Amino acid sequence: MFDDKDDDMILTHYGEDPSRYFGAVIPPIFMNSLHVKQNFDDLYALGCDESANYSYGRVANPTVEHVEKKLAALERGCKALCFGSGMAAISTAVLNSTRTGSHIVCVMNAYGPTRHFLDAICRDRFGMTVTYVRGVDPAEIEDAIRPETAVIMLESPTTFVFEIIDLAQIAKIARKRGIITIIDNTYCTSLYQKPLELGIDVSVHTATKYFGGHSDIIAGAAAGADPEQMDQMGNQGRALYGGILGPMEGWLMLRGMRTLRIRLEAHQAAAKKVALYLESHPKVSAVHYPGLASHPQHELIRRQQTGSSGLLSFELLGSPEKVKAALDTLRLFQAGPSWGGFESLRVFCVGSDSKQKDWYGCKNNLIRLHVGLEGTANLLADLENALKLL
Repeated sequence: MFDDKDDDMILTHYGEDPSRYFGAVIPPIFMNSLHVKQNFDDLYALGCDESANYSYGRVANPTVEHVEKKLAALERGCKALCFGSGMAAISTAVLNSTRTGSHIVCVMNAYGPTRHFLDAICRDRFGMTVTYVRGVDPAEIEDAIRPETAVIMLESPTTFVFEIIDLAQIAKIARKRGIITIIDNTYCTSLYQKPLELGIDVSVHTATKYFGGHSDIIAGAAAGADPEQMDQMGNQGRALYGGILGPMEGWLMLRGMRTLRIRLEAHQAAAKKVALYLESHPKVSAVHYPGLASHPQHELIRRQQTGSSGLLSFELLGSPEKVKAALDTLRLFQAGPSWGGFESLRVFCVGSDSKQKDWYGCKNNLIRLHVGLEGTANLLADLENALKLL
């Protein structure tokens, strides 16, 4: 037996029993779509034992369940569910807690597709209302709450500018009013931030990122503290929407979780060196990285997170055209919208558009980097070669 709150043991061994699979150190992939029973009573005796919960692959799969048990333990939740993408997890979590006429409060700098889903589906198709707030001050979120508010959608650190939301304070505000809180916890993963312990109801992930870690799967996940809520999300949400993760992707996610800590530590160490380099560069006007002591919310970060990942952004002086031309000479930081894999990436977030700058709270060209595992010296040389062209 081992401590079920030891994250390293959870990632490596929790929920596994090699004796069930002929001593195989890695659980097998259950590629079947169907589980048959010996009689009608067994077919409908759901919940009697573990094997009884398997019938049709749209509802549950043993390989996927291995991952879900690890994630639930890692998040300190009662249950976790894996989905075919991060957006499947996010949309299911939101729809599970809302109905026509519901009001949703969302932080402004949340993941772009999340905002698109809230606007195009929840608001325009389902008759809900959505209010966007910066959210750094919990009072701003409290002031946005209405009698019909059903969900507060959070992300911390936030997209592109990596502002920190005080999760414990917002959870207290929401609990008093019976409002469900959902956070996109992809940036920190369950290793570096445990929102459920801070009072948040549901923690969702784009598991394509660090949980996968090798840029070879699309996956999502959600973990929660309330058994009834998570059962409803699984039985009425995921099962009916058809969003379960496939067994092969589940097996690859399981593989990624085994090395999650050492990969995150390597990404974090490299990202901090890159952030410090950029912070001292004369052509860089600002660096946004939670791992820097200079971050304006450093004390909150220390209370809420135990680490930062490989994702950061910086503001670069110069015209957008010249900035893009210089950054297009980068060879290791390739242009790509995702992150969390082994490779380094760049995204040009904001140029001269004043409305975008106001939205994200930046003053100059905003560039996001994912710092990969190509070696810090190589990455710094790549950046130096590009920035000297400005």
